[in-house]
Amino acid sequence: MYSGRGFRESEIGDIEIIKAGDTFHLFHLILPNHDYIAHAISRDCINWKRVKNALWVGDPGEWDDDMLWTMNIINNNGTYEMYYTGLNQKEHGLYQKIGKAVSKDLMEWKKVEEPPFPIEPRGPFYETRDNNNREWVSFRDPFIFDYEGRHYILMCARSNSGVMSRRGLVGIYELQDGEAVPLPPLFYPRVYDDIECPCLLEIGSQFYLIGSIREDIKVHYWYADSFMGEYQSFHDNVLMPQGNYAARVTRDGGRYLLYCFYVSGEEVENAHRYLPPPKELSVDDHGKLVLRSYYRWTEKITRTVSMETLAKLIPILNNPTAEHVRKTPHRWRMSSSNGYEIFLFKSPGRNILWSGTMRVTGLGKCGFVFESDLDGNAYYISLDVVQGLAQIRLWGVNPDDIHRDYIFKNIQSNNFRPSPELLHNFQLIRYGSYIEFSIDGEVIISLVDASYNGHFCGIYCESAEVELIDPEIHQLNDTELDELENFQLFEELHHAPIPSP
Repeated sequence: MYSGRGFRESEIGDIEIIKAGDTFHLFHLILPNHDYIAHAISRDCINWKRVKNALWVGDPGEWDDDMLWTMNIINNNGTYEMYYTGLNQKEHGLYQKIGKAVSKDLMEWKKVEEPPFPIEPRGPFYETRDNNNREWVSFRDPFIFDYEGRHYILMCARSNSGVMSRRGLVGIYELQDGEAVPLPPLFYPRVYDDIECPCLLEIGSQFYLIGSIREDIKVHYWYADSFMGEYQSFHDNVLMPQGNYAARVTRDGGRYLLYCFYVSGEEVENAHRYLPPPKELSVDDHGKLVLRSYYRWTEKITRTVSMETLAKLIPILNNPTAEHVRKTPHRWRMSSSNGYEIFLFKSPGRNILWSGTMRVTGLGKCGFVFESDLDGNAYYISLDVVQGLAQIRLWGVNPDDIHRDYIFKNIQSNNFRPSPELLHNFQLIRYGSYIEFSIDGEVIISLVDASYNGHFCGIYCESAEVELIDPEIHQLNDTELDELENFQLFEELHHAPIPSP
């Protein structure tokens, strides 16, 4: 986990990660000032160590002397290129432009002061300072994409016509011979105010365009058969559920890692932000993008505990219609025919990966409980296995308000594919304040929250029967790089060129 450690926990802004050799490099904005781009390093893309800041705003009078916004970094034949958004004080920060900086080692950066940088929005396709009605211009979040030997730069931009709140699009310029030539928009859906942090992937014969949407604070995606082709949407094109934002993708060998920050409030700008661990991006048999749990979680397992070795399940609500039976050493059955029951067991540790298979009988309600005390104050993952809906909520007592003496708050929801047999594999990760829940190998829930820290996990049933098959609890090691190793890693990277990915 990574977050701001200063006066405000919301300091971390949009992020970029690039892998060089065995080291991941994280670059991110610092909020609310946006006065520099921070830099951190990691061996596992989970625990991070801050190192020398990468880039600062320009001196007074320079084109980027007000703020720095979202960046994108590529390795161009051994030279690292950072494309970033800059704002100018003289223009009151209203007109966004795109600049460039270069580095040989990802540590020391030099801004490029030659054409075509900084790049500005130009007609006839895009909103500029001369043809918009809201007094500021969107032209930010650059993303470099090379295709068939030609170099393109994508950005968050807007159409110069149409309904004001629906002009957001993904703009595209071609970089050629010291010029940046505006092309017609790569994608203009006529739905959103802006499509932030766009990025583009070619996987197999398909192109996938990813963008973050402020209206719902979710990560969406679209697909096309060709680079410049018509980008379309599946019936459900949400890639990451609410609260996950500013997503980008990096390569880790043959894997695609999707990363983003998580915002814990209802507004992107003013919420606390955290960098959760990444997810692996893949394509299913229908051509849809799906997220898998990060492969390095298995490297953090220090001990595996079968549920048969745990103490007897505790039904904490004393419902007379509830029962639980260990059918075999590898199968547990829990049920409640009338009303609600919560079956708890003592968690073997603070950081866990709980996996197994669950089968649901009946049309009632069921789900997972974790970080619980013996009164049931906990996180609840509610599962509608018939319609394929997962919701995670905070549920417990509220002793500070006699008129509303309970807490019941849904903090994230997402859909999954229901099984006709009501049989699903599951995986629940609790790592520090990070929560991740997968069904049948797809990450459904991903968020950061620290409201509860109880010592029990379990299952709840309401007019339903749940059978757990081969459940296991894995303890995860949360030891970060020690200070000596961090120092040695920093010295190694600071004094020697970094190998290409």
